[in-house]
Amino acid sequence: MKHKKWMITAKRADFNEIARACGISPILARLIRNRDVIGVEETRRFLGGKIEDLHDPRLLPDADKAVDILTEKIRNGNKIRIIGDYDVDGICSSFILWHSLRAFGGQADAMLPERMTDGYGINERLVRCAAEDGIDTIMTCDNGIAASGPLQTAKEMGLTVIVTDHHEVPYKAQEDGSVEYILPPADAVIDPKIPESVTGKAGYPFPDICGAVVAFKICQLYAERLWGQNSDKYRELVRYLLPFAGLATVCDVMPLADENRILVREGLGEASFSNNLGLQSLLTVNGLTGTPLTTYHAGFVIGPCLNATGRLDSAYRGLELFMEQNPSAALQSAQQLKELNDSRKSMTVEGTEAAEAMIESEGMGDRRVLVLLLRDCHESLAGIIAGRIKESRHRPTFVLTDTGNGLLKGSGRSIESYDMYAQMNACEDLFVKYGGHKMAGGLTMKEEDFEEFSRRIEENCTLTDEDLQEVVRVDMELPPRFLSLPVTRELDLLEPCGTQNPKPLFVTRNIRLLSARVMGKSRNVIRFAAQDDSGYGMELILFGDAQIFVQNIEESLGRGAFEDLLRGAGNVTIDMVYYPDINVWRDRENMQYIIKDYRIHN
Repeated sequence: MKHKKWMITAKRADFNEIARACGISPILARLIRNRDVIGVEETRRFLGGKIEDLHDPRLLPDADKAVDILTEKIRNGNKIRIIGDYDVDGICSSFILWHSLRAFGGQADAMLPERMTDGYGINERLVRCAAEDGIDTIMTCDNGIAASGPLQTAKEMGLTVIVTDHHEVPYKAQEDGSVEYILPPADAVIDPKIPESVTGKAGYPFPDICGAVVAFKICQLYAERLWGQNSDKYRELVRYLLPFAGLATVCDVMPLADENRILVREGLGEASFSNNLGLQSLLTVNGLTGTPLTTYHAGFVIGPCLNATGRLDSAYRGLELFMEQNPSAALQSAQQLKELNDSRKSMTVEGTEAAEAMIESEGMGDRRVLVLLLRDCHESLAGIIAGRIKESRHRPTFVLTDTGNGLLKGSGRSIESYDMYAQMNACEDLFVKYGGHKMAGGLTMKEEDFEEFSRRIEENCTLTDEDLQEVVRVDMELPPRFLSLPVTRELDLLEPCGTQNPKPLFVTRNIRLLSARVMGKSRNVIRFAAQDDSGYGMELILFGDAQIFVQNIEESLGRGAFEDLLRGAGNVTIDMVYYPDINVWRDRENMQYIIKDYRIHN
């Protein structure tokens, strides 16, 4: 059995003092400190931060300048075109700008690139289309920071350009080890990742926001100028936009820390009551009407329906859904998006199985970076499949597909210790087009350069065996008997959980398994009766492939060890990583503990 590395977080603070000052338990105080929250005031903001606690939009570079330009354009009746992207963040940021500019009295429309024909973000075709349509101002969202070529064309054609983005600023490494950052030619460039060395001002306090949040903040600033922060119009607009900012934050896998935590908590809370017909229809067709929305619903139910439009059809259908004013049309459109996503799911399974088969058949399992060419895979699924392989193999993974015209297109997904964008930057001469950030990237290359890319990306890799060992980050060592019903309920204050604010995990040792029962339609759940070394009895649940657990038990303890557990005569001792859960059955609440990883004592 190959063991994962357990890393117990050991951040220090006066947990008793923080607990007393904030009215929480020392256990929760420690969990919050583990999420890089320092001191009483930050802990209070973590627990109860409100919209008023968001960072000032003026701290974004060129934010005031962009609002000045928009104010003039709207006053003059100039046509403004919003150009977003084909994922959830691109759709939500486009809608935020479209709805807001029209609320401000502007003549605004929106256009999204087609994934298959246009690729990511703004391009020459979209620029020329805007000029032909009599557009005066192009406003990008969730793209544009790396689009110097198309935006230079826009400027040469006399268009005003405002870039709002959140991706990494392109740069060139200099011989002396420094970097030269390259901003696109635009009248205003708003991106929280533009460094201080470029702006000459202090950087944005929390640069890890998504494109929809950048758009939200520009609209927030415009509304404040137009109506004032204390006006009903300002508050109504902010409430209306919050679900889209929160949804995009979750779906773009932004860290749920700092102001993102506030935006997601408030945004998902508002989503259930939103009067946007498209959003309400998406909730209806997915059986979520009246359900308090969680990050799971956002990231794994609603978000994939929107992403499926850009992957298998046109992302504009997702944007149109949010624009829809007819209730029956909105419901019909939402149902179609759900059906598209169901189709996407089955295609993803097929593609992932093909990728795993390729790794095995071509003996690629020892490579530190996996570069896979799946010729028959739908190119829009490359990123999802790369993510699945990255999770199962714990390797940075690129999946490329054949466009049929001599070009390969694909996506990459990374692990924590590998800066994917930096490594792609070192191979930029092999790409027709590329972009991304530390954890993900997208690229287009000539087919003739595939082997060289595969060779060079592996040759340049400095990942060690330790880097490639999957790590389970644990909050603390704590026996389950200390996690009672009240303490477990208190852990809900950590929500919303997600990237950089995961569900809390604990480790405990010397847990004796007494009996086991295999459950579920697919026989992939095992429920154990167990006991710790103090005699505390507990129920444990293991989700996943039950057969793997059986194999691990028999490898460690011999044939028949699992059969003994099934008969209630088990004598198996494990250490485990777990989290507590409350099981409700016939109105009775009982503690159960979910096993996330385990080690069997020989």
